[in-house]
Amino acid sequence: MAGNLEFIKSASGTSVSSLSVTDCFSDKYDVYMISISDLDQANTNTYTNLRLLDSGGSVISASEYDYAELQMTSYTAFQENRNTGQTVMFDRLNFNKNTATGVGITIYIYNPYDSSSFTFGQFQSVGVTDAVQGLGFKGIGVHKSAEQITGVNIFIDVGNIDSATINVYGVK
Repeated sequence: MAGNLEFIKSASGTSVSSLSVTDCFSDKYDVYMISISDLDQANTNTYTNLRLLDSGGSVISASEYDYAELQMTSYTAFQENRNTGQTVMFDRLNFNKNTATGVGITIYIYNPYDSSSFTFGQFQSVGVTDAVQGLGFKGIGVHKSAEQITGVNIFIDVGNIDSATINVYGVK
């Protein structure tokens, strides 16, 4: 994969139930990098999830996703999480455990604008709990419907996003 990034679009929000970046994918790139920073969640013990947006800008919440994720913690055994026929592409982008800080999430999305192929993704994230315990996540996912994807949506499984910034880049 080439390493040059071209900034495309950004979105940020405070006290929202979800946050979307619309119309950020086009036929100009096959690969996109998404960076989520300044993520703060209202509730503890919650996960950040990701869904895709269809060509009309609607959140795809049908059971069209498969994923496999690995939760790596410094304070307990690693955990695997894998499912098929799900309503999210990733359901554990990160974990807010007692006001997690230092969260950084990087996601790559492959072929989202190609209406003749599935859309694939991979991510990794890192954070630290308030007890200075390390949290790391890695995962892969697929949207198993050949359709044009134009954006992404993140949400928290419980409560609101206090604040977050999403930046989308095209990978040259």
